Amino acid sequence: METEASVRQPAVAGLFYPDDPEALQLQVRKLMSGAAAGRQEGGFPKALVAPHAGLPYSGPVAATAYAALGAGAEHIRRVILMGPSHRVPFRGIATTAASAYRTPLGLVPIDRSACEHIGGLPGVVELDEAHRPEHSLEVHLPFLQVLLHDFQLVPLVVGDADPDTVAAVLDRLWGGEETLILISSDLSHYHDYATAQMLDAETRDAIEHCQETVLGPYRACGHQPLAGLLRVARRRGLNPVTLDLRNSGDTAGPRSEVVGYGAWAFHSDAAASTP
Repeated sequence: METEASVRQPAVAGLFYPDDPEALQLQVRKLMSGAAAGRQEGGFPKALVAPHAGLPYSGPVAATAYAALGAGAEHIRRVILMGPSHRVPFRGIATTAASAYRTPLGLVPIDRSACEHIGGLPGVVELDEAHRPEHSLEVHLPFLQVLLHDFQLVPLVVGDADPDTVAAVLDRLWGGEETLILISSDLSHYHDYATAQMLDAETRDAIEHCQETVLGPYRACGHQPLAGLLRVARRRGLNPVTLDLRNSGDTAGPRSEVVGYGAWAFHSDAAASTP
């Protein structure tokens, strides 16, 4: 049974998304209803990449990623959620001692056995300080709470970690259709609209071809977890499909300085034949 001391409390409720449960659920459902859900030609995805800004900005693109789950969402029982550390510098990948994450929509239980299962891997550390202020994981939880029926979370904040370190964690937790891998990343930051379009198109091409060496902090703030996914995807034969590529100038902001957002689904050959 969770106690308040063992629950990671929201850090950006009321800032990145509504802190009122009804308003939050309404916003998520509105974003999902507006998402382009017709791009599931690759079947049910094993992994998704989605952005993590405030919902008015990146929410439409994130919703496009989640729409790719379709009816397959009912099979998901565990989500491996990786995002970059924006506030706390550290080396490695941070697990948490918490038993759950809280959002205005309720508690999301953490898969403690999975956290323990990766605890001995090189670069994996337990570091609650990295989790407390971090938004890159938190902003995805309302989508998951609305879309999934009953699931556990493996929240992982990624600091300075190379692709092999990330890949080792993903391999250890890979699982089957019950396990979804979710990488949280925005793209280029604070360029003019045309420059951002050019840079983000180059990043899109790198992701589609699983070329992780092209990525870097100026291409994607979540470049480290994303690079690890691309390395595993190439080895396991996953096929990345671009679902959406926009920026804040397309969604909710001016075009003088924009942040790029993209959505990708990664399918296996087996998933491509799944109805």
